[in-house]
Amino acid sequence: MNDRASQEQALAYLSGFGSELASEALAGALPVGRNSPQRGPYGLYAEQLSGTAFTAPRHANRRSWLYRIRPAVLHGRFEPFAQPALATAPFAAVDTSPNQLRWDPFPFPTAPADFIDGLVTIAGNGNASLQVGMGVHVYACNRSMGGRFFYDAEGELLLVPQEGALRVATEFGLIDVAPGEIVVVPRGVRFHVSLREARARGYVCENYGASLRLPELGPIGANGLANARDFLHPVAAYDVREGGFELIAKFAGKLWRAPIDHSPLDVVAWHGNDVPYKYDLARFNAVNTVTFDHPDPSIFTVLTSPSDTPGTANVDFVIFPPRWVVAEGTFRPPWFHRNVMSEYMGLIRGVYDAKAEGFVPGGGSLHNAMSGHGPDAATFERASHAELAPQKLADTLAFMFESRYVIHPTERALSSPQLQNDYADCWQGLHRHFTATRG
Repeated sequence: MNDRASQEQALAYLSGFGSELASEALAGALPVGRNSPQRGPYGLYAEQLSGTAFTAPRHANRRSWLYRIRPAVLHGRFEPFAQPALATAPFAAVDTSPNQLRWDPFPFPTAPADFIDGLVTIAGNGNASLQVGMGVHVYACNRSMGGRFFYDAEGELLLVPQEGALRVATEFGLIDVAPGEIVVVPRGVRFHVSLREARARGYVCENYGASLRLPELGPIGANGLANARDFLHPVAAYDVREGGFELIAKFAGKLWRAPIDHSPLDVVAWHGNDVPYKYDLARFNAVNTVTFDHPDPSIFTVLTSPSDTPGTANVDFVIFPPRWVVAEGTFRPPWFHRNVMSEYMGLIRGVYDAKAEGFVPGGGSLHNAMSGHGPDAATFERASHAELAPQKLADTLAFMFESRYVIHPTERALSSPQLQNDYADCWQGLHRHFTATRG
């Protein structure tokens, strides 16, 4: 990054979600009173990044103005770039069954692999070209991206680290993110991922639909869940390097690469609301019952991408964080469930309270629409006889990508050795307890 962007400045943040923000790495680089002056300060080019259609309603409109050293149009010709583990909706290569599925963590690579090399598509739905649905990916890498830069023209990227901290350098500035935090990179924003440790692994939700936003709170009221003030955006920090670099694009279901003779992260100043951000999941204010039963898991929604049906999400990002469980006369873990929504679930750390074993950090499960799921036999037996005293679920952090559309696993995920073929056996110990005499 530039000389003026000291370590402290480059890693400073602007707080707030969905609001108009502004940042400049050089004083006066951001024009005042005009979006696009005839001649930009410091000889900068003005460029608008539109994350929605120009005429999108004001409350949903996303755009940012970038003042950069070179415009984004300057790069070589794109050519196809093969990454066979990465796939894009629609997913139609194999039939999707109603079976419950679960995977062990995908292994770390033995050969050098960066964030792009280490992406594996697990499942997805919708159609990226029609801007509906989402993709579920995992990543496992052991080196930084070096001279590579990446952007996704098909979807917004939600990164959920599970092991190993990352530095995500974007056109808007730097973001450091560690397990227990998330980072969201808007559609089309160019970025570079470097490792802060020897290796890194995590999950990615590629959102093809409407941009993620805070959910409505409804009867909860003004407070609770994720607060807008806790979302952090980077400050401007430009990169002036020149040399032989590579720009990777995800477009029309494929990866493409083009030579570029300078870093595309050369934005000196910016303002707008289509901006990358990070969020510390420990700041989530969980709302739970203090009487009986469980409220629906929607009370744990951090972010939502709405669909054209009110209250029914294209994709929700839901977490199950550390929390107190206080309820009387009720079954404590999540109940047995069938849902019109489809659920991909991952575990960042610790133990998930509805599973005794087999669901481990870095792994994942898929329960599609109307497929029954719930606590395994061992968990049911333990919970049925547990003392109903206040309980702190401390060593846990799980999440869910939940969608109104069926989530189709990829052929690669279904044929991987990580797929637990005996997953359904965890429910086989649920014996009949029924008697005609109430007891």
